[in-house]
Order: sequence, then structure tokens, then C-alpha cells
Amino acid sequence: MALIASSAIIGLVAGATVPMITKSVIDGPLADGDRGAIWPLAGLVVVLGALETSLAWLRRRQLGYVAMGIETDLRNDLYAHLQRMHVGFHDQWQSGQLLSRATSDISAIRRFTGFGIVFLLINVVTFSVVVVMMARLHWPLAVLVGLTAVPLTLLLKRFERDYQQVSRRIQDQQGDLATQVEEAATGIRTIRAFGRSRLMAGHFQILAQTLHDSSMERVRLLGKFEWVLGVVPNLTLGLILLIGALAVGSGSLTLGGLVAFISYLLMLIWPIEAMGWILAMAEEAETASARIFEIFDSEPDIADRPGAAALASARGRLTFEGVRFTYPEQRDEILRGIDLHVEPGETVALVGMTGSGKTTLASLVPRLYDVTDGRITLDGIDVRDLQLSSLRHVVGFAFEEPTLFSASVRENLLLGFPDASERDIADALAIAQAEFVHDLPWGLDTRIGEQGMSLSGGQRQRLALARAIIAKPPVLVLDDPLSALDVHTEALVEEALSRVLAGVTALVVVHRPSTVALADRAALLHDGRIVAVGTHSELMDREERYRAILSQEIDAPEELAS
Repeated sequence: MALIASSAIIGLVAGATVPMITKSVIDGPLADGDRGAIWPLAGLVVVLGALETSLAWLRRRQLGYVAMGIETDLRNDLYAHLQRMHVGFHDQWQSGQLLSRATSDISAIRRFTGFGIVFLLINVVTFSVVVVMMARLHWPLAVLVGLTAVPLTLLLKRFERDYQQVSRRIQDQQGDLATQVEEAATGIRTIRAFGRSRLMAGHFQILAQTLHDSSMERVRLLGKFEWVLGVVPNLTLGLILLIGALAVGSGSLTLGGLVAFISYLLMLIWPIEAMGWILAMAEEAETASARIFEIFDSEPDIADRPGAAALASARGRLTFEGVRFTYPEQRDEILRGIDLHVEPGETVALVGMTGSGKTTLASLVPRLYDVTDGRITLDGIDVRDLQLSSLRHVVGFAFEEPTLFSASVRENLLLGFPDASERDIADALAIAQAEFVHDLPWGLDTRIGEQGMSLSGGQRQRLALARAIIAKPPVLVLDDPLSALDVHTEALVEEALSRVLAGVTALVVVHRPSTVALADRAALLHDGRIVAVGTHSELMDREERYRAILSQEIDAPEELAS
């Protein structure tokens, strides 16, 4: 920054010296008829011009490096902050709004901090220096030039208020449009299946037209402001020419002095006209900063407590003590006093109707959410007193709706255990019956596309299961991991999975009787409570609701209320 500042000051001094040399040429050699004396002064002007141009190039080059560095660091910090935020935060935010903040908003900040703010400071200094030089030449004309700042200042205040409002509206609308595009891209199969392409296109056109209208409002506002910025200096120039000519005629100003004064005034025209886009950049950067700091000012609800302990390994004793949970911005309790004890090496199946709280209960173990009341302990330690990184190292999780990334099969698998060996990968694929990956065009190095949509639902689910078990964690949480498998594949996976579950503590959300067979015990959830715990046989004998769920003898949850 010191190099940028020094180059700007030296360049400004060089540029401000040229009009005074012009004055010296007109009032000296030209007035005296000494043409030979012109060449040294002309050479000095050329040198000063070359110096100013070179310094401007150097300044802009350095500004480019600084601006891109600021943009990169800010974007990295924002991404890292988003990764630290809890799942509930991402549940509440549209992905398009986050995307627009990470792209267009940060770019707006980069444009102003890298260029706008520097040019603003240079223009302010230029205006101050030039007015001083004008005052040395003819102070009444300098006062007249200074008075032109009054209407510009009044206009600036109004422009700032109006432009800030429309700028914020446009940036929010860009986020809405990005969300629409993202949802249409990820949901293209559903859109095509229901033949709703025209409907979605209509929604997009409405958002795009809204953004267009707001953008045109901004263009009109900026155009009006820039028109005034262009008119005021030119009117001033005409007035200065008239009054300056009279001053030359009266002898209070030399001809060279008038030419120098006009040259200084011309030096002010570009800075004044540039104030339009500089202030526009400033307002856009201000609203972009406000939008970004809405994220930075959000603190993760789930984070390491002071003094949180690291957990290198775990036996796997899992206990739920009076666990209650309510999702943010919802009134109804999802879990209402859950008490459950899982011994090391034991597998417990969670059974219940849709909405009974099975997945929510499973998600509390790795602290994707935190309990509202009560506590969950692992080997006698409250999971909130453990470092998140170590807790999630010992707890493997497989979701019913797996998320795969636009990367290779290997990269998706190693997300669960970056240090996995080829043997670890082979074992996990075998257990999950996911060895189909070897038949892909490039085997484990085949890129599977965004969301893994190039694979079937069952293939995605098997890869997600392999990812969860590849690290051989002492605690496994499986959220109905076999729901997308056919009967034959399910039987093969269950057979292999039974050997894995024999050595770990596991919570398994299930809907099928065959999967319940993997568990040592089953817990029946109803209306956010555990209403029965026992072996599969015991519950089949004594719990009608349990039998009804697994045999699918009912169609609605109301029939289970008895």
C-alpha cells in the first residue's frame, strides 16, 4: 500500500506541475519570442507526462494484486465460516442467497476496496491540490470553482440514500434468482417428470423481470446523477472562460495564467464525473458488506465448549437422558423426554411412524443438532463436552438420502476417512455391496457428477454406507440406509453389515422387518416418546403398534394412537 500511495502522490505532483510549466511557456518564451527556450520546457512536460503514466500503470497493477488478494481472503473466510455453522443455520438460509454473497457481493467489495476507495482518495486530494494551485493563480476564480461543490454535495446526499436502497434490493433479488436456478438444476428430473418446465420457466422469468426492473431503476438513478456531474463542470468551464477573459483584459491575470487555470479546471472534470461510478461502487460495497456480515455475525449454535475434551477412542456406551428437542422457529416438541441406554457393541433399532422423531434422535448423536433439554452421553461424557472433530471421528453416519459430491468415487469415499488404505476401501465397498464402482469407466477415479445423479438411488445409498463404515468407527448411526435397495441386494448388504455391527455400538433407523433383525433390541417411538423397548420378538408379541408398523397393516398414524 505504501508503494501505491507514493506512486499516486508523485503522479499527482507531476500532473499538477504541467499547467504551471505551460504558464511559464506562454508568459515567458512565447511572449518574448524566444523559441529556443521552449524546447527544455517541452521536454520537461514530456518527462513528467511519461512519469505520471508509468506511475499510474504501476499503481493499477499493484491495486490489482491487492484487490484480488482481498477478494480471495474474504471468500475463503466466508466459506470457512459457513463450514463452521450448524446444520440449523443452513436449513434456514436459501443456497442461492449464500451463493450470491460468496460471489457477486464479495466482488463488489473487491471493486471498491481495490479501486474505488483509492480513486476516491486520489480524487479528493487532486481536488484539494488543484484548488490551492488555482488560488495561487487567481483566488476569485478559485472561490467560484469551490462553490460548485455545494450543489454537488446536496445532490450526493440524495443519491446516496436512493442508490443504497435500490442496490440492496438488487442484491437480494440476485440471491433469489440464484436460488431459483440452483433448485431448477438439482430438481430437473422432478420438473421433467411432472412436465412443469413451462411453469418453472415462468417463475424464473418473473424473478428475472423483477431484477431487470430494479436494475433499470438503478441505471436511471445513476444516469441522472452522472448527467448533473457532467453539466456542472462544463457550465463552470464556460463561466471561468468568460470571467477569466475579463481578468486578462483588466490585467489581473496573465494569458498564461488563464491557460494554466483552465488546464487545472480540466484536471477536475474527470474526477468530478468519476464520482458517479465511484459512489455507486461505494454504495454497492456497503450493502454487500452488510449482507456478508449478516453471515459473519451469525455464531454457530453448535460449537466446542470452553475446555471441550478430545476423544481419541470410545468404548461406545451411549445414553439418552430426558432428551427433548424442538427445531428452531417451531413450537411443537419433536422429542419429549427420551430415555435410552445402548451398551458398547449393542445395536438398537429405532422404529416408528413417519414424524415420530427417529431421524431427529439419530441426528443428535453426532451433534448435527443439540438437545433442547436433557443430555446425551458417550462413555459417560456429555457429547457437548467433547470436541466436535473428535466426536464425529468416532461416530459414523449414513443418511437415508445420501449426498454425494461432484468428484470421483474415491474422493467421495475418503470424505469419511482421508487416511483410508486401498484395503479399507475394498472392505467398505464389499460390505456395502458397492463393488459396482469397479465397472464404471475409470473405476474408483470415475467422477460421478453433481449429487451423484449419474448413479441409481440404490448405488448412491450403498456408496454413502461404504463412506460411513470405511473408518470403522466405534459408533454407527444409520438412518434407514437400505431403503433404496432391492430385496436381493438388501439381503447381501444386511449379511455383510451384521458382521460390522457385531463390534460397534449402533443406532439404526428402520422400516423393514428384515433390517430390524440386525438389531439386538428395538425402541418404538410414538409422538416423540419411546413407548416400548425390547427384542424384536418381545415387541411383536406385546406391541400392536410395533406389529402394525412393520407389517404395514395401517395407512395413517391416527390408527396407532390407541
